[in-house]
Amino acid sequence: MRVAILDDYLDTVRSLRCFRALDGHQVTVFTDHTDDVERLAQRLADTEALVLIRERTAVRRELLERLPRLRLISQRSAFPHIDVDACTELGVVVCSSLHAATPSYAAAELTWALILAAARRIPDQVAALRAGRWQSAMGSTLRGKTLGVFGYGRIGAVVASYGQAFGMRVLVWGSEASRGRATAQGLDTAPDQRTLFGAGDVVSLHLRLVESTRGIVGAEDLARMRPDALLVNTSRAGLVQPGALVAALRAGRPGMAAVDVYEHEPLLDPHDPLLTLENALCTPHLGYVTREEWELQFSDIFGQITAYGAGTPSNVVNPEVLARPRPH
Repeated sequence: MRVAILDDYLDTVRSLRCFRALDGHQVTVFTDHTDDVERLAQRLADTEALVLIRERTAVRRELLERLPRLRLISQRSAFPHIDVDACTELGVVVCSSLHAATPSYAAAELTWALILAAARRIPDQVAALRAGRWQSAMGSTLRGKTLGVFGYGRIGAVVASYGQAFGMRVLVWGSEASRGRATAQGLDTAPDQRTLFGAGDVVSLHLRLVESTRGIVGAEDLARMRPDALLVNTSRAGLVQPGALVAALRAGRPGMAAVDVYEHEPLLDPHDPLLTLENALCTPHLGYVTREEWELQFSDIFGQITAYGAGTPSNVVNPEVLARPRPH
């Protein structure tokens, strides 16, 4: 099959061990990003199997209708960026492993790295030392502080365990099922969302972005955080109401934020309001970007392609399309 891989910014996929699974296929890798439908349609005109790296590129009806040879979209994780209904109508199979049993330890580790970096002011200290200044800021100890975890799922549970290892009190809020899991594992749960934001020295967001969670964190939540508190978001920018975080940081509640996700990615504007704030520690969506994590993810993605090619498609999101697949 003709396989196209989009948005491999660092040209990493070809260096993965699991890439050998595509031996025998004609593979094209694109290392830049474009949202332009015309350019995408030209690039993918001959593509039969499309590999998406998380949610970097949206695949909507306008594009799908211009890709008559496309038969398969293979990716991993959630798929709000794919018009699944249009795929089904056009005969395109969508395969996506939701890896429910495999937490993203890479994302959890990045979350904890941000917490430590913010608490100890590490980026500021490094910059100061390189500028010839010694011990330019005073950091904070995490032990004995309260870690608020909003969403006790695969990643939130791992982050909570890291908090316990550092001697923090963990306080959980989320769905009823989320709170039930936390309680079953001996953790405290907040009585409501307001309490979580008011009590947390660190509040870390670990929710999927769906309609019910979009904008779930508002200005009033952020205003309840103390001037010495830290908000961490390595999940999705859309969990926070547009503009609320920048306004809150300017007002000093919370005192700091550590962010790995943005409304529009890649974020390449150095004048973006969030990037200009001294009390915002920002990284370019690194949560899942480790070689080990990519080996896991692309083993699934390429496995879905080979399974489809063998006539036994796996992890099919729209199984009804199998009764009337797009002709070769």
